[in-house]
Amino acid sequence: MWVHDLTRGVTTRLTFEGRNARAIWTPDGTRITYASATAGAENLFWRPSDGSGAAERLASDEILQAPAAWTPDGRTLLFVVQRPATGYDIWTLSLDGDRRPHPLVVTPFNEQYVDLSPDGRWLAYTSNQSGRNEVYVQPYPGDGARQQVSVDGGTASAWSHDGRELFYMTASSIGGQAAPTKMMAVSVQLKPTFTAGTPRMLFEGRYGATANIRGYDVTADGRRFLMVQQKERPVMRLTDMVIVQNWVEELKQKLQPR
Repeated sequence: MWVHDLTRGVTTRLTFEGRNARAIWTPDGTRITYASATAGAENLFWRPSDGSGAAERLASDEILQAPAAWTPDGRTLLFVVQRPATGYDIWTLSLDGDRRPHPLVVTPFNEQYVDLSPDGRWLAYTSNQSGRNEVYVQPYPGDGARQQVSVDGGTASAWSHDGRELFYMTASSIGGQAAPTKMMAVSVQLKPTFTAGTPRMLFEGRYGATANIRGYDVTADGRRFLMVQQKERPVMRLTDMVIVQNWVEELKQKLQPR
């Protein structure tokens, strides 16, 4: 993991051992939460964002844990776990009390790509309950009916900083080839209850994705996106073809004891 200062152009390395990924900032920007496999399965850690101090383990389990979002007060972490029986689910970890993880959204389907609204009252995530990935919103932390926000598929949602829009990505496969990713936006209202408008496309292109948590972010003014663009590779033209006949018989001959 690295931190890049966009203003000064300086890059600082934060981790040096093992696999460390899926990093997110704490709300105050003083720490970075991430998944580390330095001591077994990818579990939750955090450390100061300026590179000082040592990493601290937040939770321990034998399964994957991927940090997803912090509540606005920075006291509760929402994260995704992967269990054989239920797939990807959403759990929470409070910094208060015993710091024991607790389940939030657990179903036989996959729930991932989690984000909280700026006021901390609404939870957006992706679920494949309908047979394909769609973006849903439900109250947080209490129970309540969830609403589908995306249309014709969607994943990796992100709230605008003013809470007036919800962004998400949609992509498909055509003839085995990945189609361009579409960045969608939906106008939403958070009070007195959640309501969503009709999705509209902002732009499209070939952009990378990260499993469990979204692979992009939005600036505070909602005017720019930071994304990973896939490199366009030239088509490899076929110039020669070698056909090997009866290769099984040849293999048997080579495997016979001498």
